[in-house]
Amino acid sequence: MTLQYGIIGPGAVGTTIAYELLRSLDTDQVHLFGKKAWKVPYRQRDTGEQSELQTQTLAHFDDTLDVLFIAVKTHQLDHVIEQMAHVIDDDTLIILAQNGHGQLEKIDYPHVYQAVVYISGQKTEEGVIHFRDRILQVQEDEFTSELAQHLADTRLELQLKDDIEVEIWYKLLVNLGINSVTAVGRQTAAILRVPEIRNLCRNLLEEGQRIAEAAGIVLPETIVEDIMKIYAGYPDEMGTSMYYDIISGAPLEVDAIQGFMYRKGQELGLYTPYLETVYSILAAAENGKLNYK
Repeated sequence: MTLQYGIIGPGAVGTTIAYELLRSLDTDQVHLFGKKAWKVPYRQRDTGEQSELQTQTLAHFDDTLDVLFIAVKTHQLDHVIEQMAHVIDDDTLIILAQNGHGQLEKIDYPHVYQAVVYISGQKTEEGVIHFRDRILQVQEDEFTSELAQHLADTRLELQLKDDIEVEIWYKLLVNLGINSVTAVGRQTAAILRVPEIRNLCRNLLEEGQRIAEAAGIVLPETIVEDIMKIYAGYPDEMGTSMYYDIISGAPLEVDAIQGFMYRKGQELGLYTPYLETVYSILAAAENGKLNYK
């Protein structure tokens, strides 16, 4: 069976998904959608592969997609939902490949899945560079199991999970520490060389762990140390999505990451001073109340 794949969002995540599909599938099966039609220069740092990927607009596409990956920033999701109705139907598998939590309920279709994304890259005016990983974690069911079979010959790793909510919270904590300090400090992962910043990361993770536990999410007892070890493996030059956004003046995903965690902590009656401080600073930056330039 030949499937039609669509990817909305020619950023680091969306372009990587499209590129990996195009390596193994026919070009007329894979459609990368953006705000305009243009060619995205793309390079993979780990393999040295280079390519140009053609984008098109949703408005000029008149077919029905079998699988749709939505890889836009959280603040762009509402606009995308308004634009995509004519390319999907009730049989379309919709994979929400975004950071954060709380967006899934906006999409009122039968087969919608929150993916936990482990694809690291950067989009600049010159194009997209992929740094590491090609992993999407989704809830396992008969539909995602069939999709995994279709993707078996690609380098995309569609990992099927028994309880995706645990994986979403785990990634939330990963993002909570490193995204916060790189955005507030306006530095790449090299900022973790500063002992006080490592301590701040640890405090943020400990507060996040308490929020998750109070919310009934069962995470490993060693999660703080586990994530700190992940951070230790990051190359100094690696940035986060929130770092790149704040440097370029783009909108932040603070509401879906730090904001979601803060609101959940408040709802559960928890005192989270480190999270409250970081969230307040980033929310003020998002609202234009601080001048970062």
